[in-house]
Amino acid sequence: MAETEAALRTLAHNVRTARTRAGLSLDELGRRAGVSKGALVALEKAQGNPNFATLVRLADTLGVSVSALLEGPPEERVRVVTADAVKPLWVGERGSEARLMLTTSGTAPVEVWRWRLQPGEEYPSHPHQAGVVETVSVTSGRMVLVADGIEHPLHAGQTATFDATVPHTYRGAGERTCHLVMTVHLPPGPTP
Repeated sequence: MAETEAALRTLAHNVRTARTRAGLSLDELGRRAGVSKGALVALEKAQGNPNFATLVRLADTLGVSVSALLEGPPEERVRVVTADAVKPLWVGERGSEARLMLTTSGTAPVEVWRWRLQPGEEYPSHPHQAGVVETVSVTSGRMVLVADGIEHPLHAGQTATFDATVPHTYRGAGERTCHLVMTVHLPPGPTP
């Protein structure tokens, strides 16, 4: 429980800092991100439990990575993260999940995600901010990437990249669990 409370305090601090840096009021951030002002007030008070889609909309609107909203200050030059040390940010009804493993530092950060997709289960994503590019590398199983309404079947050993400013969906295919690594390449953000 203390770990969850600490994570909420970090999220609250990071959202407030990014909002202030962007010069946005709670009303304006809420309008642009499609999140109610009440939910933002609760979030900045380290209350509530925002879902994955809300975090993505806030990050896109603020021009930062999802992990920039979730992580505390960097502690070491080399950071090693194991999948079991990171809680899933999305869990599907059939056992699919997405874990944000880490985000690189620098002016144009890259998020590294590990996904597990069960056959037939899918995660639809709204379009991201201009300049966001996603890359999907299937390590086992099969999936279908739907980008702007067009289906792209992928299997183990294949990698696809696309402009994530269009609606897109990840769907498990075949008869086995699909494992993949996704990277989200973010455009250069504001300098702190």
